[in-house]
Amino acid sequence: MDEQRLDVDVLVVGSGIAGLTTALEVLRLAPGARVAVATKASLGDGATSWAQGGIAAVLADDQPVGADAVSLHVADTLAAGDGLCAPDAVTVLCGAGADAVTALERYGLVLDRRADGTRARGLEAAHSRPRIVHAGGDTTGAHVAAALGAAVRASRAALLERTALVALTTAAGPGTAVTGARLRGPGGEDVLVGTRAVVLATGGHAQVYAHTTTPAVATGDGLAAAVRAGAVARDVEMVQFHPTAGAGRDGRTFLVSEAVRGEGAVLLDATGRRFCDELAPRDVVARACAAAMAAQGGTPVLLDARGVDGLRTRFPGIDALTRAAGLDWTREPVPVTPAAHYAMGGVLTDLDGRSTLPGLWAVGEVASTGVHGANRLASNSLLEGAVFGARAAASIVAGATGAADAPAAAAVDADEVLLDVDLPAGTLPREELQEHVWEHAGLLRDRAGLELLTKTLAGAAAPGERTDGEDLTTPEAPGDLPGSAAPPGRRGVASVAALEDRALTDVAALLAAGALAREESRGAHARSDHPGRRDPARHVLLRATTGGAA
Repeated sequence: MDEQRLDVDVLVVGSGIAGLTTALEVLRLAPGARVAVATKASLGDGATSWAQGGIAAVLADDQPVGADAVSLHVADTLAAGDGLCAPDAVTVLCGAGADAVTALERYGLVLDRRADGTRARGLEAAHSRPRIVHAGGDTTGAHVAAALGAAVRASRAALLERTALVALTTAAGPGTAVTGARLRGPGGEDVLVGTRAVVLATGGHAQVYAHTTTPAVATGDGLAAAVRAGAVARDVEMVQFHPTAGAGRDGRTFLVSEAVRGEGAVLLDATGRRFCDELAPRDVVARACAAAMAAQGGTPVLLDARGVDGLRTRFPGIDALTRAAGLDWTREPVPVTPAAHYAMGGVLTDLDGRSTLPGLWAVGEVASTGVHGANRLASNSLLEGAVFGARAAASIVAGATGAADAPAAAAVDADEVLLDVDLPAGTLPREELQEHVWEHAGLLRDRAGLELLTKTLAGAAAPGERTDGEDLTTPEAPGDLPGSAAPPGRRGVASVAALEDRALTDVAALLAAGALAREESRGAHARSDHPGRRDPARHVLLRATTGGAA
């Protein structure tokens, strides 16, 4: 197989708000730095582009004195996180909101404005104040992606599109310093990148579920690669389920933003009864929808937005989606169901994005910074990407080397449990895997289902044993590279789809292990056999066993 070699100062894997902010900030702080951005699809094809609600931020200059405060944003975030947030991380996130928005505007983002010229704001669930700034109504993410994408294309960064992450390379095997990455190029060629800093910005892993609001690229590639390389993950079992995924007459599903409920839309059961507080945290609303659906034979509940003024102009993106799905939400309620939406857990990092491995950073949804806890507050995700992407860039430019400078990131405290997880030797067919995870590790979980899922994953066919005709082996392999973190028996993956299947299977194993260990119900994690909370709150740390990661 052809191989290309590339040496850079910083490799960013992923091209959403977190990854592009990191790349641009490195170049701003160190104009001579050699930066490469690798993305599995094209710029703009990830989850950032799909974000509808906006960016949560306290911008005091645009508001009457006393209308909002960073302390209120902090309090709202901590309340939504249900005891599992890291208060210092939340303080950093909320305190940096104004600067993050200003930076995005500097890179070309144009926010919606009121008639008086100030930034428009929306109210979303679990926020005590209207503090959500937006662009293009409900198409904020697309505007962010376009602005940052244009800035990166105009920069000195090397852009590697349609290039997938195969494995991280390490100095001397799993658990040692990360020295670069092996990528799979658009023509099937291997690209070996050497660098002193790898920044994972690969997004979440909600594609592990059969029902999800996320783009097809959200397959947990970065999380799986990091854990195989020996990094510690945290709270992977904490996956947020969005209450309102629209169900069209043509079978299409689409996201209906939290902001629609913030503007006054209500949820109704099949009889027309309003059954919940629409502005409660997402986990509460999602379970209320699931319960209402169960009581009416599994049919979707209804989101009635007919009372929202200016529906089409305020939410042009969702209006187009509803019409494409054969619905007119200005005249009729929209059928909606819960779906997997956002990963709160991920690669464990400190406040500068440094993982537990020297040379490896993680930012955005792939990271566990501690800001989301057990339940992400609406519209804090774009904010997190901008804030921690900038912090990661600053730490890299300052000469940080990763975990060697951040021992606290690897420490196991009294409120944490550390699990060694055997990663599956093989993979499951994707649809089968997604159905298993949805059934046994979805909105409601119990020990029996999680143990069955774990057993199923452990029995996954090893490469070469599959019967679907796909060739999973090639003469050259990521595991053949000295220092590669690719596990034995997983070598020579031939296609991006197979790489994704491997990542999803690994993520499913981590998620199941974390959910089994968390014997309580907290935030997005609900155990029918452990309905109460377990205080004090504990984090679940996860790492691959030597046999699974080396």
